[in-house]
Amino acid sequence: MKMLTLAAALAATSLSAALPAQETSAPAPPPQLTLEQATLLRCSAAFAIVAAEQDRQTEAALAFPPLKERGREYFVRSGARLMDELQLSREGVQALFAAEAEKLQPSAGERRVDAVMEPCLLSLEASGL
Repeated sequence: MKMLTLAAALAATSLSAALPAQETSAPAPPPQLTLEQATLLRCSAAFAIVAAEQDRQTEAALAFPPLKERGREYFVRSGARLMDELQLSREGVQALFAAEAEKLQPSAGERRVDAVMEPCLLSLEASGL
């Protein structure tokens, strides 16, 4: 649960600092995502989790390239793009990131985030960041 809190905090901080404020409204059901949007969401959450773990010097996270700067930029750009494409508020996108981070939490000793890192690192490279 601690990783979720850190990922959610990173999501809130990154988006609050980088994205313009928008009107808030009642929570809506989760939008239908394209494969590309789902990838942006999943990889952003994974990068937030791994970057937080790297800050804590977690051995498993240190096996990946440093993600504090590049991962954060990917996260912020993805958030802005999802806001635009899905017509969501900042809070709406934060809720999507938090839900995705929850899905990546360890289960029965398995680090779920590790399973998505290889394709996510490819997505990071393809982004040019």
